[in-house]
Amino acid sequence: QVQLVESGGGLVQPGDSLRLSCAASGGTFSTLAMGWFRQAPGKEREFVATINWRGVITYYADSVTGRFTISKNNARNTGYLQMNSLNPADTAVYYCAARGYGTSYDSHEYPYWGQGTQVTVSS
Repeated sequence: QVQLVESGGGLVQPGDSLRLSCAASGGTFSTLAMGWFRQAPGKEREFVATINWRGVITYYADSVTGRFTISKNNARNTGYLQMNSLNPADTAVYYCAARGYGTSYDSHEYPYWGQGTQVTVSS
Protein backbone atom coordinates (compact mmCIF):
# COMPACT_ATOMS: atom_id res chain seq x y z
CA GLN A 1 0.00 0.00 0.00
CA VAL A 2 1.45 3.31 -1.10
CA GLN A 3 1.23 6.18 1.35
CA LEU A 4 1.70 9.81 0.31
CA VAL A 5 2.36 12.80 2.53
CA GLU A 6 2.35 16.34 1.17
CA SER A 7 4.18 19.28 2.69
CA GLY A 8 5.22 22.80 1.78
CA GLY A 9 1.92 24.62 1.70
CA GLY A 10 1.36 27.96 3.36
CA LEU A 11 0.25 31.56 3.09
CA VAL A 12 2.04 33.63 0.46
CA GLN A 13 1.55 36.91 -1.36
CA PRO A 14 0.71 37.26 -5.05
CA GLY A 15 3.81 36.77 -7.17
CA ASP A 16 5.53 34.57 -4.61
CA SER A 17 6.72 30.98 -5.09
CA LEU A 18 6.19 27.75 -3.17
CA ARG A 19 7.47 24.22 -3.60
CA LEU A 20 5.21 21.39 -2.56
CA SER A 21 6.67 18.00 -1.74
CA CYS A 22 5.03 14.59 -1.77
CA ALA A 23 6.88 11.88 0.14
CA ALA A 24 5.98 8.32 -0.79
CA SER A 25 6.37 5.11 1.17
CA GLY A 26 5.17 1.53 1.00
CA GLY A 27 5.64 0.98 -2.71
CA THR A 28 8.12 1.10 -5.57
CA PHE A 29 8.18 4.83 -6.21
CA SER A 30 10.21 4.49 -9.38
CA THR A 31 7.30 2.68 -11.08
CA LEU A 32 4.72 5.29 -10.12
CA ALA A 33 3.39 8.19 -12.11
CA MET A 34 2.31 11.17 -10.06
CA GLY A 35 -0.33 13.80 -10.31
CA TRP A 36 -1.12 17.00 -8.49
CA PHE A 37 -4.71 18.13 -8.10
CA ARG A 38 -6.28 20.99 -6.22
CA GLN A 39 -9.63 21.86 -4.75
CA ALA A 40 -10.75 25.37 -3.93
CA PRO A 41 -13.66 26.06 -1.55
CA GLY A 42 -16.97 25.35 -3.22
CA LYS A 43 -15.34 23.92 -6.34
CA GLU A 44 -14.63 20.46 -7.67
CA ARG A 45 -11.18 18.94 -7.51
CA GLU A 46 -9.23 19.85 -10.63
CA PHE A 47 -6.17 18.55 -12.41
CA VAL A 48 -2.97 20.57 -12.07
CA ALA A 49 -0.06 18.49 -13.40
CA THR A 50 1.10 14.94 -14.00
CA ILE A 51 4.43 13.21 -14.57
CA ASN A 52 5.18 9.69 -15.73
CA TRP A 53 7.09 7.02 -13.82
CA ARG A 54 10.45 7.93 -15.34
CA GLY A 55 9.90 11.63 -14.79
CA VAL A 56 10.37 12.56 -18.44
CA ILE A 57 6.79 13.14 -19.62
CA THR A 58 4.76 15.93 -18.08
CA TYR A 59 1.42 17.60 -18.70
CA TYR A 60 -0.11 20.68 -17.15
CA ALA A 61 -3.45 22.38 -16.84
CA ASP A 62 -3.65 25.47 -19.03
CA SER A 63 -4.08 27.65 -15.96
CA VAL A 64 -0.65 26.72 -14.57
CA THR A 65 1.40 26.13 -17.72
CA GLY A 66 4.54 28.21 -17.65
CA ARG A 67 4.25 28.87 -13.90
CA PHE A 68 4.24 25.41 -12.29
CA THR A 69 6.75 22.59 -12.72
CA ILE A 70 6.18 19.00 -11.68
CA SER A 71 9.11 16.68 -11.00
CA LYS A 72 9.99 13.50 -9.14
CA ASN A 73 13.16 12.21 -7.55
CA ASN A 74 13.04 8.43 -7.60
CA ALA A 75 16.14 8.16 -5.41
CA ARG A 76 14.40 10.15 -2.67
CA ASN A 77 10.90 8.69 -3.19
CA THR A 78 9.59 12.23 -3.44
CA GLY A 79 7.60 14.23 -5.94
CA TYR A 80 7.52 17.99 -6.21
CA LEU A 81 5.39 20.81 -7.53
CA GLN A 82 7.27 24.07 -7.97
CA MET A 83 4.80 26.92 -8.12
CA ASN A 84 5.90 30.36 -9.32
CA SER A 85 4.05 33.62 -9.91
CA LEU A 86 1.25 32.55 -7.60
CA ASN A 87 -2.01 34.44 -7.71
CA PRO A 88 -5.17 34.32 -5.59
CA ALA A 89 -6.83 31.96 -8.08
CA ASP A 90 -4.25 29.35 -7.07
CA THR A 91 -5.63 29.25 -3.52
CA ALA A 92 -6.74 25.68 -2.81
CA VAL A 93 -5.94 22.47 -1.01
CA TYR A 94 -3.32 20.69 -3.11
CA TYR A 95 -3.26 16.91 -3.27
CA CYS A 96 -0.64 14.59 -4.68
CA ALA A 97 -1.69 11.27 -6.12
CA ALA A 98 0.06 8.22 -7.56
CA ARG A 99 -0.72 5.48 -10.06
CA GLY A 100 1.24 2.90 -11.99
CA TYR A 101 3.55 4.11 -14.75
CA GLY A 102 1.61 6.44 -17.06
CA THR A 103 0.34 9.97 -16.76
CA SER A 104 -3.33 10.81 -16.37
CA TYR A 105 -5.50 13.91 -16.11
CA ASP A 106 -8.30 11.91 -14.49
CA SER A 107 -8.36 11.83 -10.70
CA HIS A 108 -10.37 8.58 -10.79
CA GLU A 109 -7.38 6.80 -12.28
CA TYR A 110 -5.23 7.42 -9.21
CA PRO A 111 -5.63 4.85 -6.41
CA TYR A 112 -3.25 6.53 -3.98
CA TRP A 113 -3.75 9.98 -2.45
CA GLY A 114 -2.17 12.22 0.14
CA GLN A 115 -4.08 14.15 2.75
CA GLY A 116 -3.61 17.53 1.08
CA THR A 117 -1.79 20.74 1.92
CA GLN A 118 -3.33 24.20 1.99
CA VAL A 119 -1.98 26.91 -0.28
CA THR A 120 -3.34 30.41 0.28
CA VAL A 121 -2.33 33.33 -1.93
CA SER A 122 -3.42 36.65 -0.50
CA SER A 123 -2.13 40.16 -0.04
